[in-house]
Amino acid sequence: MIGKLSGRIDYRSDDHILLDVRGVGYMVYCSDRTLAALPSVGEAVALYTDLVVREDLLQLFGFPTLVEKEWHRLLMSVQGIGAKASLSILGALGADGVSRAIALGDWNAIKAAKGIGPKTAQRVVIELKDKAPTVMSMAGQSATPAAVIDDVIEADVPVPQPAPIPQPVAVQSNAQADALSALQNLGYSPSEAAAAVAQVMADAPETETSGVIRAALKFLAPKG
Repeated sequence: MIGKLSGRIDYRSDDHILLDVRGVGYMVYCSDRTLAALPSVGEAVALYTDLVVREDLLQLFGFPTLVEKEWHRLLMSVQGIGAKASLSILGALGADGVSRAIALGDWNAIKAAKGIGPKTAQRVVIELKDKAPTVMSMAGQSATPAAVIDDVIEADVPVPQPAPIPQPVAVQSNAQADALSALQNLGYSPSEAAAAVAQVMADAPETETSGVIRAALKFLAPKG
């Protein structure tokens, strides 16, 4: 399985790039949003990738973050959503927009993607809503774009690392901070997010990030 590629862009098309990785060219398909954000031909880039294997075809799909790659894999698990439809949704909404739409049950946002009908959009929301908090919890840990090496032709050389410096204990746990960030990305105000997370952590202080997000969304859901 090819999970990540770093190289230089040989050429760009309307739906893919040719990535030169130390003399080997990889055709990598990307969403419109990802393609628009990539650098020019000849420049270095790194992408997380997902390899789709079919009887008569191998295709690589590229993503700027692990969160977007995970949404691609989950979207394709829904009946009626193939790689092309998944890229259409991610291209229209981005990873944060997909998280927001699915977590809030906003199937109209999913339907806005090219080629996605209302029944398919509803199916996406229904089947993936319970998985949204888990993916959202990744955002605080793995949303950083794949690193780009200055010279992707040279072999990697280990760099000695200094001894770690002890850090003071954070006032907020990682779960709290990540959950607050995810809820604010969904459009909740800082005060609403903080109140919900505080209530969840008071009831279950050892809850992991995805659990905090899931419980906070229930707390914030309209009553009645």
